[in-house]
Amino acid sequence: MKMNPKILWADDEIELLKPHVLFLEAKGYEVVTVNNGREAVDRVKNDPFDMVFLDENMPGISGLEALQQIKAHDPNLPVVMITKSEEEHIMEGAIGSKIADYLIKPVNPNQILLSIKKNLDEKRLISEKTTQDYRQEFREISMQLGNRMNAEEWGEFYKKMVYWTMELSQTQEESMKELLISQKADANDQFVKFYADQYLDWINGKKEAPVMSHTVFNKKVKPLIEPGKPLYWVVIDNLRFDQWKIIAPYLKDLFRWENEDLLYAILPTATMYARNAMFSGLLPTEMQKLHPQWWREEDEEGSKNDFEYDFLQAQLKRSGLNVKTSYHKVVQHQFGKKLVDQMSNLRDNDLNVIVYNFVDMLSHARSEMEVIKELAEDEPAYLSLTKSWFEHSPLREMLEKMAEQKARVIITTDHGTVRVEDPIKVIGDKATNTNLRYKVGKNLNYNAKEVFEVKDAAQAHLPRPQLSSTYIFAKSKGYFVYQNNYHQFVAHYKNTFQHGGISMEEVLIPFVVLQPK
Repeated sequence: MKMNPKILWADDEIELLKPHVLFLEAKGYEVVTVNNGREAVDRVKNDPFDMVFLDENMPGISGLEALQQIKAHDPNLPVVMITKSEEEHIMEGAIGSKIADYLIKPVNPNQILLSIKKNLDEKRLISEKTTQDYRQEFREISMQLGNRMNAEEWGEFYKKMVYWTMELSQTQEESMKELLISQKADANDQFVKFYADQYLDWINGKKEAPVMSHTVFNKKVKPLIEPGKPLYWVVIDNLRFDQWKIIAPYLKDLFRWENEDLLYAILPTATMYARNAMFSGLLPTEMQKLHPQWWREEDEEGSKNDFEYDFLQAQLKRSGLNVKTSYHKVVQHQFGKKLVDQMSNLRDNDLNVIVYNFVDMLSHARSEMEVIKELAEDEPAYLSLTKSWFEHSPLREMLEKMAEQKARVIITTDHGTVRVEDPIKVIGDKATNTNLRYKVGKNLNYNAKEVFEVKDAAQAHLPRPQLSSTYIFAKSKGYFVYQNNYHQFVAHYKNTFQHGGISMEEVLIPFVVLQPK
């Protein structure tokens, strides 16, 4: 049985407040009254309370002194300060002690009731309102899915999906969460069809294309470069739009949002293709042809992204830009800390590129490390882990330094990642690549209905390791597993975060421009 909230009210004129107390008791609250700060502190130490109303001016110890002692005993107990004084130093002292609310006498019963609801019932009220609002918008979202959307509309639709996912994650309404998951799955299926239908026409110039990996520099970054003014281009590898929304609140005191757009990643939505395309301004076959010394094939050993800065310099030259640049790739925490200390040396550059790989390492580690699997077992946990990482990361410190330099900042990525759930059987030879979301090889055996297939690699501007090579891409939450050790592969990779295929989470990536405050 749920007990009524228990409230302590301390005021040296508590008898005059008897009507207020009766009003709260009629609303179902248990109210305990005392007439001085010392007794208030003692009662809190001996009895459990859900909330405290504390008069600022009482005989004996003051309200502020009582507040400090109460907070020292129970930092999470909501305390509302009530005072006749409007002096600023009293208000600042109370706020500095982390009060839950601040009321000026005389107070009326409804003010007290509102403060109680705000502090004790806020989560429930927000949950109920959020659930009600989503229930009302569910039909509109479903109708929108039934319409033919263009690239821009799909971007706005995905933003809406992310918004509701994050809003409902704060509630206990499991039925609504399940309904949203189902709606997102339907949306992803529809998006895959849209993207697969449009993709080849986009990259071959047959239809007007949205901003994509290989056009982002010319269309979005280049116009922001101003000689003599530092611009930071921060590429956080594998950053989904919802992950951006999780870390964004940490930057609100440093920057204003100039814009918050979504780009379309090219296929495969994997680092060696999408990020190289971003820095080179070229599609994969163009990189292979124009810069064979920097392009790495699927079957080559080692990193496929060792020449990002070379690709960028070549693109700058083609664009006719003669600007002072720097490039830094952070793959270890210690290098990130070292770069923080060097930030003052970058203020005189026109363009500073920082590639931050931690999110990518986190995603891959999700597949390999049991500890990470437990920490990021589902989407909310994955976002929580991202939040915790960013809060204590050198990247946050770097962004603070950028704000101090009054520099404009771009935050983006090369691709997102999706939590895979549906195994797709594929058979290939030993030369077939190992990625779980896309495969390239000859004589691949698969169910064509389960994949987006590109039999003519040249159509997709993709390298062709062999004349008969075919590319296949997993859709939505699918992932490729081999016939041999099928059940072992299914169990090991199910519910891990992967990229390379087609889903809203992988393809629709954030491009955010921040102006320093």
